[in-house]
Amino acid sequence: MDSQRFSFHSRTLGTGFLIGLVMIVLGCGQNSSEPGSTPEIAAPASSAFHVLLEDHWMLRAAADVEADGAAISSADFSTEQWYPTSVPTTVLAALVDNGHFTEPYFADNLASIDTEPFQGPWWYRTTFELDAVDEGLALVFDGINYRASIWLNGRQIADDEDILGSFRQFELSIRDHAQPGRNVLAVEVHPPRPGDFTLGFVDWNPVPPDRNMGLWRQVWLRRTGAVSMKDVVVHTDLSDDGTAAELTVLATLSNHTDRQIQGRLLGRIEKLSFEQTYELAPGQSQDLRLTADHHPALSMTSPRLWWPHTLGEPHLYPLDLIAEVDGTASDREQLRFGVREVSDFFNAQGHRGYRINGKDILIRGGGWVDDLMLDDTDAKIEAQMDYVRHLGLNTVRLEGFWGSSRKLYDIADEYGILLMPGWSCQWEWQEYLGKPVDETYGGVLTEQDIDLVTRMWADQVRWLRRHPSIFVWVLASDLLPKPDLEQRYADIMPALDPTRPLLAACSDRKSEVSGPTGVKMNGPYDYVPPAYWYVNRDRGGAFGFNTETGPGPQPPPVESLRRMLPEEHLWPIDEMWEYHCGRHEFNTLKRYEKALNARYGPSSDVETFSRKAQVANYEAMRAMFEAFAVRRPEATGVVQWMLNSAWPELYWQLYDHYLMPNGAFYGARRANASVGLVFDYGDATVWVQRNDPEHALAGTTAQIRLFDLQSRELHRQSIPLTDDFAHSQSIAELGEQIKTSPVSFLDLRLLDAEDTAVASNFYWLSSRDDVLDDAASTWFYTPTAEFADFTALNDLAPTTLDVKARIEGRDQDDRHQIAMEVKNTGDRLAFFLELRIVDPDTDQSILPVLLDDNYISLLPRESRRLKARIPSTAGARPASEWVLRYTGWNVQGGEEPLGS
Repeated sequence: MDSQRFSFHSRTLGTGFLIGLVMIVLGCGQNSSEPGSTPEIAAPASSAFHVLLEDHWMLRAAADVEADGAAISSADFSTEQWYPTSVPTTVLAALVDNGHFTEPYFADNLASIDTEPFQGPWWYRTTFELDAVDEGLALVFDGINYRASIWLNGRQIADDEDILGSFRQFELSIRDHAQPGRNVLAVEVHPPRPGDFTLGFVDWNPVPPDRNMGLWRQVWLRRTGAVSMKDVVVHTDLSDDGTAAELTVLATLSNHTDRQIQGRLLGRIEKLSFEQTYELAPGQSQDLRLTADHHPALSMTSPRLWWPHTLGEPHLYPLDLIAEVDGTASDREQLRFGVREVSDFFNAQGHRGYRINGKDILIRGGGWVDDLMLDDTDAKIEAQMDYVRHLGLNTVRLEGFWGSSRKLYDIADEYGILLMPGWSCQWEWQEYLGKPVDETYGGVLTEQDIDLVTRMWADQVRWLRRHPSIFVWVLASDLLPKPDLEQRYADIMPALDPTRPLLAACSDRKSEVSGPTGVKMNGPYDYVPPAYWYVNRDRGGAFGFNTETGPGPQPPPVESLRRMLPEEHLWPIDEMWEYHCGRHEFNTLKRYEKALNARYGPSSDVETFSRKAQVANYEAMRAMFEAFAVRRPEATGVVQWMLNSAWPELYWQLYDHYLMPNGAFYGARRANASVGLVFDYGDATVWVQRNDPEHALAGTTAQIRLFDLQSRELHRQSIPLTDDFAHSQSIAELGEQIKTSPVSFLDLRLLDAEDTAVASNFYWLSSRDDVLDDAASTWFYTPTAEFADFTALNDLAPTTLDVKARIEGRDQDDRHQIAMEVKNTGDRLAFFLELRIVDPDTDQSILPVLLDDNYISLLPRESRRLKARIPSTAGARPASEWVLRYTGWNVQGGEEPLGS
């Protein structure tokens, strides 16, 4: 396993338990807005309130263990033949980490894994030490797939009749079962069966052989005194002008004793402090609600607002909340929250849109998926969210409640990335659910099913509602929830979370309960040319909110193809490639390959294919995001299907499983810049586009230049700009000028008062139009009847480059900063240059990388300065030994050492 891959997929063992005395200093004057007296409130001697049971687990198939739960959870049971692991983990992920299966993502190795061992249950076993048995001692499971029986110290404490459901969360009191010293926990996990409401990947990739059975989310101990506290959240109510906010703090307190308890709930938000007395009967749980009416400290003036990163700063406030009993902290919760308000609306055309803090926002997002074995590390999640921010996207759609912890949601809060979680279509189609479904309402039909799914829904909302990044709860995906189910959701949501809108489905439907969804899911999911997004008016084109769509496959650069395919299958495209596509309609590249060959010419080898694929990926993806921006306000949102991939594949990705960005990545980044000039493929016009409406245009000039294949200038135009429009405006018509050369090049630049380019965009245009075959449209794409012709690019005259690169130290996030200068030294333009920072030992790119731009084109004699940022932990060799590799359509490739 290479070091880069290891850095994202290895597990960390040996975290251990938290030890010591927690001392809390908190101002506790009733309703005070400044710190008052600060008495020390001592925590119980057991110290840690929440202890992850993360390490020192063992795993074995139940079929291989000749013992029952009582024996397995006894202190003298031997696990000598068991697999060591950590939790969370699926069974398959643990076996891969132990070397039982090697390179499951390479070639078709995954298909060779026998599913038989995963048809029955598997045992998870761990031990933990307690210095004392706390009054509020509980065992908490954040996610089990799918059923489980649980044993502690030789006694069964729960069975699989009660512990079931992938998205249920379970808290089990173990005060009567635990003991000071060593404790032994054993969990027998049963796999999901056909008809179970489990998690899944639909048609995105192969089904994992174990169907993700296991303890897929965190397991932890709640160690509290007599009173515990859970489901803490801060709701914010923002004034219309954004200058004031009223906070509501909610928490559920539980008395774990047989005596009456009086205590105080003490809170602090920065310098604001507040308190509330409470009284609990023996065994009672009580929901406390603290409002600004009774606690003036919860009324904020001039609050720092949480904004999506494209509109402002995502400010977060810390809440420290303590449940105090007899002057001692019985439980403590610390979290971050954002002051912000979310609402939805319908525009003049009846399309649903969203507002943040009173401002309309064009949703620009990508669809998230976890690793196929649910094995994402924190580092990999953070790297991907860095990519989202770098792409200029403001939203991630989670079709499903993904994430083995809150890490993804925490980072989204911090980075200002909106999240759109909800149920997956996994339960809506018989093939994936494994039992008959209704064509309108999917598979959640019986009262028993509705009860289970409602419980899972409530658990997920309680778990995640603290996150300001979540702007909508999605009740279903392709179909509607059954009216009885949707009504159940509607009845419980005011108590669970009244601060966000609900969306009944991600497709264009009308609910009996909530009315029209106002969004669409009409494709495409396979290749369409750039013009599609501008000219289509009845399916997936740039109008309304398209909740999942995109131009289909995005094959990665050849480096990634070599990592996922055996040498003998690299060329030509064969069944091994298809195995790394999607499923069903999407298990082939034939539609994509047909378009690529027609537009750019057939490929003779895998290098040529990959190079042409990046060109096609770039232009197709850029056009989609640009068209939705240009068509505001009729267009209200678009979610690229997808952002990432669950394993190495060829479909639906802006970057691949190795974190390698492809051409579509940089096309999307260009389209989502805060301001720029855009070419409309529908009517050959040029637009000024402001994704950030606050970006000033006064004093800038739009420069439009058109070149032929010989780099001769065909047209030049300069247009002064003003600030008197909101989002986008057409400023020039190019018409037939773009057809005077078989292929022409359009260079668009936004210049400031000193003629420095503050934004640029570069297009290659064919004299032949792509013509769509609308009559032959299917649910997943619209075929192209006639293709544009870019084959003349294959005869583009060569040019030469002068490339320099150096390391410029580290940034505030401890990333290497690498400066590059690329100069076209010839008299012909340099087309589609690819830049990679490479470890010369492995011949692989150093990833993840935040590169200003890539796949750039340079006019004759033009130079471009770029910067890249790479984590200091990336790569096996020192950064000074890396090299910058470059290649291009019509240049001879080369490399430049970074240490020079």
